[in-house]
Amino acid sequence: MTRPSSHPDNQLAVSDLRLSYPSEDGGCREVLRIDRFSAEARSVVAVTGPSGSGKTSLLYALSGLERPQAGAIVWGETDIFRLDELQRDRWRQRNVGFVFQDFHIFPGLSVLENVLLPATFQSIRPSSELRVRAVALLGRFELTRHSQRVETLSRGEMQRVAIARALLFSPPVILADEPTASLDEKTGRAVSELLLMTVKETGCTLVVVTHDPDLLKRIETVYRIINGRIHPGREGVGHD
Repeated sequence: MTRPSSHPDNQLAVSDLRLSYPSEDGGCREVLRIDRFSAEARSVVAVTGPSGSGKTSLLYALSGLERPQAGAIVWGETDIFRLDELQRDRWRQRNVGFVFQDFHIFPGLSVLENVLLPATFQSIRPSSELRVRAVALLGRFELTRHSQRVETLSRGEMQRVAIARALLFSPPVILADEPTASLDEKTGRAVSELLLMTVKETGCTLVVVTHDPDLLKRIETVYRIINGRIHPGREGVGHD
């Protein structure tokens, strides 16, 4: 699971970012206005703030899923919005692993099949090497019943499966949206520890949106978003 200590694709620089959505009155509603935001390679950055402040929109923009009206999002030397849509999709497949609040795992499939899903989405037939990696990730996360159907797992186990899936292709970037929000306090703490330890071991860059006070305490660099503007520090953050 170890990634080399230096990777060219996981230092982030955002500048002059503007993102708006259509509003009900036919105009536009600005959701992000970020002049500067950055993350060092192999760092962990948390983003917190009130509901509706633009946190998830920021993650989607950082991954290239949302296209801003203006600005630059540069991972390494790649400004992802200078790529066309197909190039951006390919960049995301190679470089980004997602961890979601609601896991996004697929009932009816086994634990191992869920971890291997990114290969299926990319029309890749899982090789024996990829299967070995998936099994190793599951073992690392103490999930040993690979043929077990995911709907029979606990919520904490489901999130472990989701994290293993995000790491399948050793992406240099992990984006996590409230990864502990749907877990109880004890399970959330265990998942937080696992996620942070794994990120440190693999050398990827993690940007995590969270309200979890235990997780925030473990992260040195914290930003808060209020009304689409980003500010360094933890103070003055409202909660859901």
